[in-house]
Amino acid sequence: MLDLARYDGRRRFKGSVYLSIGLTLLAALIVWIFPSFRDAMDMDELLAAYPEPVLQVMGIRTMATLEGFLAVELYVFGWIILLGLYLAYSTAGVIADDVDRGRMDVLLSLPISRARVVGEKFAAMAVPIVLVNILTPIVVYVGAPLIDESISGADLLAVHLFSIPYLFACAAIGLLASVVFDRASIAQRVALGVTFALFLVESLLEGTDYEAVGAIAPMRYFDPNEILIESTYAVGDAAVLIGMVIILLLASQFWFRRRDIS
Repeated sequence: MLDLARYDGRRRFKGSVYLSIGLTLLAALIVWIFPSFRDAMDMDELLAAYPEPVLQVMGIRTMATLEGFLAVELYVFGWIILLGLYLAYSTAGVIADDVDRGRMDVLLSLPISRARVVGEKFAAMAVPIVLVNILTPIVVYVGAPLIDESISGADLLAVHLFSIPYLFACAAIGLLASVVFDRASIAQRVALGVTFALFLVESLLEGTDYEAVGAIAPMRYFDPNEILIESTYAVGDAAVLIGMVIILLLASQFWFRRRDIS
């Protein structure tokens, strides 16, 4: 059982380690520059200079504290945008690339169902998702005292734990694109476009008459500001994200069972 997931997971391990190191270095850099950024500028004046759409899109509440600075610079930009887009793009190739290159016929000749192929290839995405959430909180927690700051270990752990269902939801968007399109390049572009469009829809429509449209966006249900600044843990939002993942996974399995890949 799970032989395919283990095989794909091993293939992704090396790249996931590099990704984790890159994000850890980004976190260390953000922690390191915070004192210079805080001391050199009046944060209230800086935020007043930002256009309102920028504040809304980036979810900026405050940058005068380490928690607020991390929420914007690391978790909104690094986790919600960059990592979310990366996982959608990467997962969009898990099925489409094998179909595109003719490897799927060989795989399906084995005693394995199409639903299992989709499920196990998606399960392998746990490797990058888990690895990126291991080193980074350690670096942030250890780095804060080095710049004479403090940060709640519980909040820091929570923001990474609550990011996991969000990242799986982004990956599930890529998975659906991967079973719908035969060519990996098309599936990846569609996954990128849809994920980024959902981010913009949720950010720009918040507080408007059309705010309800943003309910389909995973970004609505993961707010680093609430966790780091307010110590608020929205368990219900995490449950919604898990529900999104299950629905998208089942839809992907259903679509792949019915499609002709010859």
